[in-house]
Amino acid sequence: MTSKPAYPPGGTWFDTLKKSFTNVTVDATNDNAIPTSDFLEAAESLTTLFDVLGSVAFTPVKNDMSGNIKKVRDRQLAAPMESETLQSLVSNELKTKKHTAAEGLLWLVRGLDFTAQALRHNISNAGDELSVSFRAAYTNTLKPHHSFMVKPIFSAAMSATPYKKDFYAKLAEDPVQGQEQLNIWLRALERQVTVLKQFQSRKEAKW
Repeated sequence: MTSKPAYPPGGTWFDTLKKSFTNVTVDATNDNAIPTSDFLEAAESLTTLFDVLGSVAFTPVKNDMSGNIKKVRDRQLAAPMESETLQSLVSNELKTKKHTAAEGLLWLVRGLDFTAQALRHNISNAGDELSVSFRAAYTNTLKPHHSFMVKPIFSAAMSATPYKKDFYAKLAEDPVQGQEQLNIWLRALERQVTVLKQFQSRKEAKW
């Protein structure tokens, strides 16, 4: 299967992102607070990665992530002064005895964790095809939380990943440059996922 690359001539897929996780701050002086708008824009940008994977089987994965982004953003728009950071958004929503956005963020973080683990596994295991990496990540992240109705849909996507060489060719014209940018972007994503998982494990983030 051939398709045009997802980057400008001489560039990388990362050049096309409206917002990168590398441009999202984690405020270590304020309980690792993460700005809501920047994070949601970076998450929206990440969903275009599923287009690069090039199969309609990934459409449900992308739609699921986009739906959870919308749940968080709807709360932000409804109460902007209480939602400047993801942590304050969740805490303030829970005070209203609602948890739509908090639950949306929980699932969004699971989806981002799945994506991060899949890419990290593939970088760390040079001999593995993407399908192996994505299946391993799905087992570790989303699968335990999915119903028997949803699991086959996501499992189909894991089997529809392109060959590794084709995927990386669509990320960057220069494979060395692509790997360097992927590693930088991935480290930022992993850091934010870790911070949010730690926050979500705390009592004040539960309902």
